[in-house]
Amino acid sequence: MTLEDQLLVFCQQQRSAGQRPVIGLNGPVGAGKSTLAAQLQQHFAQRGLTLAVASIDDAYLPYPKRLERMAGNPFGVNRVPPASHDPALLEQPIQAWRQGRGSELELPRFDKTLLHGQGDPSIPWRGEADALLLEGWLVGCRARPREQLDLELALHPETALGASLGTVEKAWVQRCNQELEAYLPLWAELDRLVMLWPLAWNLPRRWRFQAEAQQRRRGGGWMGGAQLDALVSASLQSLPPPLFQHPLLADAAWVRVLNARRRPLFEGSGADVLRWIRNQASSPSSSATGYTKP
Repeated sequence: MTLEDQLLVFCQQQRSAGQRPVIGLNGPVGAGKSTLAAQLQQHFAQRGLTLAVASIDDAYLPYPKRLERMAGNPFGVNRVPPASHDPALLEQPIQAWRQGRGSELELPRFDKTLLHGQGDPSIPWRGEADALLLEGWLVGCRARPREQLDLELALHPETALGASLGTVEKAWVQRCNQELEAYLPLWAELDRLVMLWPLAWNLPRRWRFQAEAQQRRRGGGWMGGAQLDALVSASLQSLPPPLFQHPLLADAAWVRVLNARRRPLFEGSGADVLRWIRNQASSPSSSATGYTKP
């Protein structure tokens, strides 16, 4: 059964039981989360279910507050890392909807084209929904014990981009780790977590640049190369994937491994994918571990 059918069956069962399910979708930048969300909406609609979609990006703070919270980050960005969001903006309306307070769901929205590309909150979305998909690169990520994280950063200082974390970057990881505590009430609303897993963690940068190029061809691209690099680095180095994404695999309901062209290479439960990764890592001809350096 495919990822799409797995989620459909689960949500049908939940609705039959009178529940309003919430699915979390974790995947790196450029992996196609928005594309998959649109496909799922169509798949659900064909079976008579309405799937609402929200992004963790929709919970971004207003621009002045983001500047304050992101001050001193080593990437020079004003969004992406933990603390650039207000998770309660999503948690509170989701809770109200799930508890049956009204038939409509209201979700915040964020427009990245406002303020000359800096982005700012826009008009909220409101509508009927049978189920909700919440997507984002850090969805489900949890704080690690500080001492354990210190040890892991010392033993494995390399990032997904192949560089080593310096003192400033390690301090930033620790700060982002602490900020994840504020997201836990939102993650508690997730009934299932699904993941898009890159064959190698140097691929998200390529994917994000390809996506921007496609947007430019359609007349919608607006970010320069340096800005894109900063945003990709902020996602992969604020919460290094081996330390924050990999622990999610064990409990993930379904994971889709993507090759360099973003096509499914393998999919299954989180446990299935962990076994697949171990088998690939033990093969001398394969680098499909999720840790491959450029």
